[in-house]
Amino acid sequence: MVFHRAYVTPLPENHRFPMAKFGRLYELLEEEGLVSTATVHVPEPVSQEELALVHDSAYVQAFLDGSIDESSLRRIGLPWSSALAERTRHAVGGTLLTARLALETGMACNCAGGTHHAHPSFGSGFCIFNDLAVTARVLLEEGAVSSILIVDLDVHQGDGTAAAFADDPRVFTFSMHCGTNFPYHKTPGDLDIDLPNHTGDEAYLARLQEVLPGLLGTVRPQLVLYDAGVDVFVRDRLGRLDLTLEGIRRRDSYVIQTCRAAGVPVAAVIGGGYDRDIDALADRHAILHRTATEVFKVLKTL
Repeated sequence: MVFHRAYVTPLPENHRFPMAKFGRLYELLEEEGLVSTATVHVPEPVSQEELALVHDSAYVQAFLDGSIDESSLRRIGLPWSSALAERTRHAVGGTLLTARLALETGMACNCAGGTHHAHPSFGSGFCIFNDLAVTARVLLEEGAVSSILIVDLDVHQGDGTAAAFADDPRVFTFSMHCGTNFPYHKTPGDLDIDLPNHTGDEAYLARLQEVLPGLLGTVRPQLVLYDAGVDVFVRDRLGRLDLTLEGIRRRDSYVIQTCRAAGVPVAAVIGGGYDRDIDALADRHAILHRTATEVFKVLKTL
């Protein structure tokens, strides 16, 4: 598991983005004995050069030095600060470290990540730099892998990730999301599944089970980057798919077990989740880490 204390940075009071969830998630995992200061992996901040493998260098520089214009910040939805710039560099670095650990061990989870609305030249929807895209491009350029499958199960379509790899056949982008939700103008990826409002557990899981095994067989990825957003939850403020907590657990278990059974390492990020009750939201995100731990333990005994 990967975490850095910089994942939490101050925002204005009553801001819509639940920044405190990242710290509370780590505390919860620590309370449950799933992670400790002795076992957690602490990431370095991603470099500007690594960010520029995906993002326009002028955009990267403008955000990092604070010269970014107000209209761009409104599109992102977060007020600029030097602490936020450091936070996003560490979060992207965290997903890159998570992927490296997954390639070594078969399974790793970040306690942040999933900023899939960040496009190459602009940020959007609380997303500044796209950690999934940057991680994929860095590993590809290093030659660590030659084929990556991004499995994006956040309630919102991964439009920024799709844009980043529109002309790169080494990365297959799969997004299964609520069709009527943000972003309202979708950027086509390699496979987009628009689900109707109120889909619910059984129809959701059935659709996922129809698709994922075939993708693994066709794409033959050397790594899966998994965005395990919990904004699919029935009471999420920004979601409409109506999954239960058990449905989310079954989803995460199915993705991880199916990929690992195919011999593919999985690097998972927490994605979206929006609730004013930070304890409840952190507990929801922790489903990923609990489930991954259970699957990992079982597979090690086989």
